[in-house]
Amino acid sequence: MSVIHIHRHHHLGLEEARKVAFLWAEQAEEQFDMECAYEEGDTLDTVYFSRAGVKGTLQVQHDQFELRAELGFLVGAFKSRIEQEIAEQLDTLLHPAEPGKKHKHATKKKKG
Repeated sequence: MSVIHIHRHHHLGLEEARKVAFLWAEQAEEQFDMECAYEEGDTLDTVYFSRAGVKGTLQVQHDQFELRAELGFLVGAFKSRIEQEIAEQLDTLLHPAEPGKKHKHATKKKKG
C-alpha cells in the first residue's frame, strides 16, 4: 500500500482554513469522484475522503493542513501523479493568484 503525506503551513486562521478545506473537498468530489465528509472541531477539523482504492484525511488547523492518503495496489501505480495533483490543488487554494495575474496552473494546456 502506498501512502501520500502532504503538509502545508498557512497563516489563515481556522475560519478561513475551513473555507479552503470545504473548497478542496468540493473539488475532490468533482475531479476525483471522492466521497467526502467534514467533521468540525474546536481546534481541529477533519475531512474524510474515499473512493475505490483511496482513503484518507485532510486535517485542518489554524496554521496548517495535513493530508494523508492510503492508495490501494492498483491506484498506487499513479502515486506520483496523484500526489502532484493534490499538492498543486492545495497550493492553489492556499495561495490564490493575485488579481490580474494568472496562476501557473491556469496556463497549462492539456494534450489531446
